[in-house]
Amino acid sequence: MDQHLEQSAHAGHAAHGEHPIDSVRTYALVLVVLLCLTIATALVATIDLGFFNIVVALGIAVTKMMFVIWFFMHVRYSTTLTRLVMVSGVLWLIILLTLAFADFATRGWLNVLG
Repeated sequence: MDQHLEQSAHAGHAAHGEHPIDSVRTYALVLVVLLCLTIATALVATIDLGFFNIVVALGIAVTKMMFVIWFFMHVRYSTTLTRLVMVSGVLWLIILLTLAFADFATRGWLNVLG
């Protein structure tokens, strides 16, 4: 019984195709990049850029997010549909952030309290 379940599990996995295995060097480079971006986030927080502090911090965060999605979630080995869903999600995030920043930037235009 266990052998049958094991065979069906392997058959289902084989149908999805095998992903290439990344080297340790690749993961080490991604680790270094993510650590550098984390340090950059901390350094940007100590510099007064005015309104652009949040823009730079979000830009760094989105870059780190893309590294995690691309390498650790193996989107680069995925189908075109998976990549399309990922790009759609990022575009939706950009739209929401743009609208949120536009709302925040224009709140004082009408001199309405609230």
